Amino acid sequence: MNFFELLLTAVGLSMDAFAVSVTDGLCCTNLKKQQIFQIGICFGIFQGVMPLTGFFLGKAFETYITAADHYVALILLGYIGIRMILDAVREAKQKETEHYELSMKTLLLQGIATSIDALAVGVSFAALANINIYCAVSEIALITCLFSLTGVRFGRKFGAKLGSRALLTGGVILVCLGIKIFIEHMFFS
Repeated sequence: MNFFELLLTAVGLSMDAFAVSVTDGLCCTNLKKQQIFQIGICFGIFQGVMPLTGFFLGKAFETYITAADHYVALILLGYIGIRMILDAVREAKQKETEHYELSMKTLLLQGIATSIDALAVGVSFAALANINIYCAVSEIALITCLFSLTGVRFGRKFGAKLGSRALLTGGVILVCLGIKIFIEHMFFS
């Protein structure tokens, strides 16, 4: 696998993390710089660790991993998204604006949910003879971190314009992302 192919793989893997980062930026208008970096680092680490884990698991477990990854992503993203939608409905009823807080637990769940696909990619890396797995996962982690940081900035810019609808929009995006991953794996892989 050459550098360009690996770059395209890294960009492809980082798209889910980018979408969730945009959602975090939309919904969490009071994020501090430290939290923004935590989002990028968390997603980058998970996107790097999952293919490394998949690589070492190898072909022996490939069918089990690919058989369940879409269910895990659907459940985790659906849970977080539905919780955000319910919070938005509750907030609208209360008439007072509360800020959605991004807890470490939620961030870790997002990191896992967006990187499940990378586990299967790691398994496929095990079949390649010409890959330096440590360079590959480092590139994937770095690209994902950068895309996630950009996603949060993008979400914050538009979150201020959406106001109280940002939490609802973010929840709908996460649920749709979970459904998209599920449908892709069920019908198009």
